[in-house]
Amino acid sequence: MTLLIQNATLVTPGIKMNNAAILVEGEKIRRVFGAGEALPKADEVFDAAGQMVVPGFIDMHFHGAMGYETTTDDPKAMPAIGKAKLQEGVTDCCPTTLTLSEERLAKSLAYIEDYRKAPCGAEIIGTHLEGPYVNPECLGAQNPAYQRNPDSEEIKRLNAISPVSLITYAIELPGALPFTEDLLQMGILPSCGHTNATKAQFDAGYLRGLRRLTHYCNQMTKLHHREIGMVGTGLRLPEVYVEMICDKIHLCPDMIDMIFHTKNIDHIILITDAMEASHLQAGKYQIGGLDVIVKDGAARLASNGALAGSILRMNDALKNVCEVTKLPVEDLIRTTSLNQAQELGIKDLGRIEAGFRANMVVLDNDFQVKQVFLRGKKQL
Repeated sequence: MTLLIQNATLVTPGIKMNNAAILVEGEKIRRVFGAGEALPKADEVFDAAGQMVVPGFIDMHFHGAMGYETTTDDPKAMPAIGKAKLQEGVTDCCPTTLTLSEERLAKSLAYIEDYRKAPCGAEIIGTHLEGPYVNPECLGAQNPAYQRNPDSEEIKRLNAISPVSLITYAIELPGALPFTEDLLQMGILPSCGHTNATKAQFDAGYLRGLRRLTHYCNQMTKLHHREIGMVGTGLRLPEVYVEMICDKIHLCPDMIDMIFHTKNIDHIILITDAMEASHLQAGKYQIGGLDVIVKDGAARLASNGALAGSILRMNDALKNVCEVTKLPVEDLIRTTSLNQAQELGIKDLGRIEAGFRANMVVLDNDFQVKQVFLRGKKQL
């Protein structure tokens, strides 16, 4: 089967083409055509009507949607979440867990694995374990009852249930340095977050392969003129990847703008950190057993007002950084997919060009999702 997407404003990292066309054969992109080029016949033709066609988004950090958490034991959860992620243009993802017991994490991974093998929405690359190895002084919305120190054997057991792509932990905890080396040997990305580390403590992890910061600026050591902390570290080390929640709440517009104009853009990763209220109305929800109030676009713990994930969608994250930074969309688009794919070592995602997987999103001028193609097939 062949598919021809025509009349497209093609936006792929470093390139923006008006009146472009994309030929898909099976699950792969076969060729991209510029304006005025003769187009081939195809089994199916999709008219993009001048709208943007961009690579499918990759969300490496989110906790749920549609009233479900990724850590639930409800078998209906992942199908509902996977379909909701497609609605925001996410074709590939890393469902993210919380600081919970090993028994609860194991059950969650079993359901995630069931969905990974037979997806009915966004496809799973691997799971992101956020915690349970976090600093008790930087919990955010993590449950203090289950906080513990890094344990490589626990990760081996969990990874055997379903593939783990990355783990967020505090590098300053006891045993975190050898734990970093163990993760890399297992093919798992180490990421520092929920941390009170100093630059020197991060540097010790860096020497062992640590190159990542989780939800940059949130629940990590602040920038200070006598200790640059993790915020300063993310800006100072160009090769360190930083996740950003660009809902204008976790990071104010001025901070978003400063980071994008200071940090090398090929190491910025947009995430949603979305919780179960994503795609739903304001009201009372929960995250990892903790009560949450969603109001005025923010999700906060009922107990102390701390931010508890977000209700952000990936298409809105892209819209926000475009509006705030004023940078070209063809430059910003790499933060939604290509950077993620490169960090994860996936070579056929993140671009619209010959040989890449035909995962694409059609966006209107307001960045609203109008269609999604997953492995060359329409999803909406």
